[in-house]
Amino acid sequence: MLAATALAGCERGSSHGPDVSTTGPSGCPAVQAGAEAAVTRAERTHVPWNGPAGGPAAVPGKAIVYVAQTMTNPGVAGVAQGVREAAGVLGWRVRVIDGGGTPTGIQAALSEAVTLRPSGIVVGGFDPASTSQQMARAAAARIPVVGWHAVASPGPGAHSGLFTNVTTDVGDVAAISAQWVIARSHGHAGVVVFTDASIPFAAHKSELIKKGLAACPGVRLLAYENIPIPDASTRTPREVSFLLSRFGSRWTHSVAINDLYFADAAPAFRAAGRKGSGPPFNIGAGDGDPSAFQRIDGRQYQAATVPEPLTLQGWQILDEFNRAFSGRPASGYVPPVHVSTADNSAGATTWDPSGYREAYRRIWRG
Repeated sequence: MLAATALAGCERGSSHGPDVSTTGPSGCPAVQAGAEAAVTRAERTHVPWNGPAGGPAAVPGKAIVYVAQTMTNPGVAGVAQGVREAAGVLGWRVRVIDGGGTPTGIQAALSEAVTLRPSGIVVGGFDPASTSQQMARAAAARIPVVGWHAVASPGPGAHSGLFTNVTTDVGDVAAISAQWVIARSHGHAGVVVFTDASIPFAAHKSELIKKGLAACPGVRLLAYENIPIPDASTRTPREVSFLLSRFGSRWTHSVAINDLYFADAAPAFRAAGRKGSGPPFNIGAGDGDPSAFQRIDGRQYQAATVPEPLTLQGWQILDEFNRAFSGRPASGYVPPVHVSTADNSAGATTWDPSGYREAYRRIWRG
């Protein structure tokens, strides 16, 4: 278990921590050993399918609306593509409505989705509590809603109005991200965490990452950067430049709740003369989109990602809908956590466990 200790900070627009040493008193040999073992397990590439083996046959003729928090979020867009792919197998129709990353845009998108009276609605990457009126309308119309990264925990949640929420376990993702830093740094690191606190799921993940890092006394949190994803392209380069000037070589590692921060950080690192291979060594705690894999393989300002199996999750979402349409409970499946690096990705631009397409096809054939 990852112990938590207090982490002090100060404010400057986004949230910056104090000037501190990155060497620590003596590292954390026991925690480091556990972290190294966990990372080794998570880096295994041959992960067999351990999801559902049975379920209802496909219900024909359904229409799904995918409401996206913003399609500029590569994870949200990747899952949407997985939904489209699975819909082609089922013979269902899919429409994507982009919320544009703003509260009013997301509310309008979900309102439009409910008005269309589809068979089911996907909440893609935003908190259903922020659209309570629209969720109530969906419930009144008896439209099942499946979430992706919508709430903190995977699985069913009556309080959220979701039939189920599809995601890896956020605690596992946060833990392995922190453990990667501890293992990679041998227990001595100065870390910046990038998050979007406007998304409860992301804020919760980053808090867990901080707690995981705090398990090692030799790891210091230098800064906690709160940058909304829709603003990342404009704000991240400026904040990274500030952090480089403030912390210099003490900044050795970064963890971001989404890989896209490192795409936006790259120009600032490059302008400061930093090598793409690091330091700082950067890991994305989601979502593992193709551009992240390209940066990792090219050693361009990202060293690792904890990828969501985005295409698999698109298939799982439609399987969950099929269970809802058939009067069956949610599957309860939670994808495994994985770490991708240049050493184990073999040039791939996505990661998914093997065998899920065949498994879902067998289930849907009945």
